[in-house]
Amino acid sequence: MTITLRHARVRYGPLEALHGITLAAPAHGLTVLLGRNGSGRTTALRALAGTVALSGGAVVWDGADVTRMPAYERARRGLCLVPERQAVFGSLTVRENLELAAPTYDFALDAYPQLRPLLPRRAGTLSGGEQRMLALSRALLARARVVLVDEPAQGMSPAVAAHTYELLGGLGACVVVAEQRLPPVLRGRAAIVYELRRGAVVFGGEAAELE
Repeated sequence: MTITLRHARVRYGPLEALHGITLAAPAHGLTVLLGRNGSGRTTALRALAGTVALSGGAVVWDGADVTRMPAYERARRGLCLVPERQAVFGSLTVRENLELAAPTYDFALDAYPQLRPLLPRRAGTLSGGEQRMLALSRALLARARVVLVDEPAQGMSPAVAAHTYELLGGLGACVVVAEQRLPPVLRGRAAIVYELRRGAVVFGGEAAELE
């Protein structure tokens, strides 16, 4: 279930955020979009998800052009986006957030046991790292075929961040994450990396090559 951007361009008003980039994420495994703020990595994720429209180029998913397919239809077909902000329902409890994703959520609590004592808490009162765990738990429960995550380990301790990447790597899905820097846990691991600068791809290859 490969998903690809082909010569993708995105404009925000008069400014072009992506300058005709091409990248491909394999059906099974981890793809990392690296870049500083303003590099276009988040825009690339949103373009794949369909939450921003392309001004040029195409999104191709499993051989089919889905450029004009709305985000909700991509979600129905098995794509899950975890944005950097507002990824949980802050006014609902942790339990209610999980129940919206799946009727049974033991799998999520096994993945992140830190959430178990927080089940009655409102999600908006959690720390940044706890909210990321909850957002990722919802993604795990979705059993999606394509999982897009913007800064998955933000606010997490190094140990929990490493655990998070183990979880993402073990999903058996197409997983694309956006990060400012290559996570230490991925050094020497099998992962595809694209580095973006100012809306252009300046490197594409294995994580080991980037080192």
